[in-house]
Amino acid sequence: MSALKDQVLEQLKRVKGPDLSGNVVDLGLVSEVVIANGKVFLSITVPSHLANELEPLREAAAKVVSDIDGIEKAIVSLTAEKSPGQGSAPPPPPKMTKTADVGPAPATDRRPPSSRKPGLPGVKHIIAVASGKGGVGKSTTTANLALGLKSLGLDIGVLDADIYGPSIPRIFGISGRPEPVQGKILKPMEGYGLKVMSMGFLVEEETPMIWRGPMVISALTQMLREVEWGDLDLLVVDMPPGTGDAQLTMAQQVPLAGAVIVSTPQDLALIDARKGLKMFEKVNVPVLGIVENMSHFICPSCGQRSDIFGHGGARDEAEKLGAPFLGEVPLHMTIRETSDAGTPVVISEPDSDYAFIYKDIAAKVFAVLQTNAAGEGSVRPAPKITIEA
Repeated sequence: MSALKDQVLEQLKRVKGPDLSGNVVDLGLVSEVVIANGKVFLSITVPSHLANELEPLREAAAKVVSDIDGIEKAIVSLTAEKSPGQGSAPPPPPKMTKTADVGPAPATDRRPPSSRKPGLPGVKHIIAVASGKGGVGKSTTTANLALGLKSLGLDIGVLDADIYGPSIPRIFGISGRPEPVQGKILKPMEGYGLKVMSMGFLVEEETPMIWRGPMVISALTQMLREVEWGDLDLLVVDMPPGTGDAQLTMAQQVPLAGAVIVSTPQDLALIDARKGLKMFEKVNVPVLGIVENMSHFICPSCGQRSDIFGHGGARDEAEKLGAPFLGEVPLHMTIRETSDAGTPVVISEPDSDYAFIYKDIAAKVFAVLQTNAAGEGSVRPAPKITIEA
């Protein structure tokens, strides 16, 4: 792989710098080069005031890299950095994704958001599972929520959009690489009857993703639109933590049917969860509800309950913000161990109390989704599950 990277850099030396003196490599303008599944991802830093004029530079870089044997496609982005004291940068070139404008659509466009964005062929609904910060158990929640939805008789896919820290391959116990179906379209991996795609399938687990925003946007767009998802009732997207490029890309590029916010009970996590909720509101994505993860801890030795991170904070926050409260998931060894082992608790212990909690959350999510979609045409009745004491 390093030899191929050397070839890429050698080819890029043929591309002149922005001022036509030197080349983009020797001038230090090329980001970390990432090669995955025959595709090359890189970005080139250019002066912000020249960003509009340097599209030919981007095209030249993409062409010389694409000419290398073994490279199917080169995804090259221009990144403009603003100098201290500099005013607003000019609008980016057409092929760069603009992420600054996150407000609602102009008042003159009164169509619902879903009608303004192209969906994915065969996929009825796309929902995001998000959190304002990391470490709250969002990926474990995503995996068990997806399996809970499948237990309701739905066809489910999972997209791991956490480019920098993909966890879904480990949680589902899936390894290997996706196979090309035709051209640049990939066949998703499968785990426990779900279709799954993640950057973790395309790079080694220990490989750090040192990418700028435009590269993240390109990768997410490809994993959404260059994967043969087939017919799905729901595509569940495991979002990276925070409110940055990945979240905006998802909200702007596809018609998200809603978002599930995951938080722990303590105030610091709730502050960030609140930011995530507000961000989805700004981009016209309905919040399907809030999950309180690590809600409490039951001592396995004495059976005593401890509210390690406090308790009820997410429920109170949901009431304040007018969002549905979906449920409480305890902090328990079984949930952690089954996720680490690649056998999520909903599939490995389907009759356990913990599996029932996730299935109940899944039923509530689907019910809210169906209620929200009721104005767009006939929908299937929400399935129900019975939880026995």
